[in-house]
Amino acid sequence: MNQAIQTNQLNPYAIQLCALGRWIVQRQWLPFGSGLFSVRTAEHSALFTSTDKDKGELSPADLVPYHWTSHDQTDTATAVHQFLYQINPHHKVVLQTHSMQATVFSCLIKADQHLFVGYQLQNLVAISESQRNCCPLAILDPQNAELTLQELHQRFERETLPHAFLIRGHGLYVWGDSIDSAKRHLETWQFLIGCELERIKASCHFNS
Repeated sequence: MNQAIQTNQLNPYAIQLCALGRWIVQRQWLPFGSGLFSVRTAEHSALFTSTDKDKGELSPADLVPYHWTSHDQTDTATAVHQFLYQINPHHKVVLQTHSMQATVFSCLIKADQHLFVGYQLQNLVAISESQRNCCPLAILDPQNAELTLQELHQRFERETLPHAFLIRGHGLYVWGDSIDSAKRHLETWQFLIGCELERIKASCHFNS
């Protein structure tokens, strides 16, 4: 057996990431096998899900090792994962999903961020005390990898992002210091986005 495949099969984080993929697919947040997951394995490396594999059918053997000291940043999604690992050594897991709610929301909101106010669950994703009261979700326009990374640098310089951001029409990115925390952040942001969509829908109904 290939040594890398054997190592993946023994890696508890790889096993948990595959189980998480099945959980996410069951919630219809990854249509057509889309999305990209990764789990850090060392300071400059991670295991990534394969782009051509249904995330509901993953096994540890399907995960691909990636060392960013020996790869060029050509793919935006992969470059974003690498950026998030490099900006904070505590980031352990990164998830990119494509739920209908997050995609529609990212296209409805024309500003470069949306403020979530009044939700108790903000506490689960807030980085600072101020975000517990007013939690910003950054929304980036789709660009090439270099421009996306430049904008992310600028956003993080202004304020640490609360475990998530959206790329308009391209999906939701979340991260955490463990599999469980990344899952919690994803589920929380999906709930918050769903609530805001319902508020927008209700506002349009009452104003019509």
